[in-house]
Amino acid sequence: MKKKIVGAGIEPKCEYCKNGSLAADGQHVLCTKTGILDLDFSCRKFVYDPLKRTPRHPNSTLEFSPEDFEL
Repeated sequence: MKKKIVGAGIEPKCEYCKNGSLAADGQHVLCTKTGILDLDFSCRKFVYDPLKRTPRHPNSTLEFSPEDFEL
């Protein structure tokens, strides 16, 4: 089982590792430590880079009524 990043519940993936960069095909990661890897793979050299991770979009299907904005 892969370890989770402390407090965030984020699974380690090469897709957002500091040691890797996205390949031109968009399906692989070019790792400076390990070589060419799949996006969802992770190894012991994993270092989390929060700037590479795209956060999930909040649920935008919420509907509001005028009563929701009354005091």
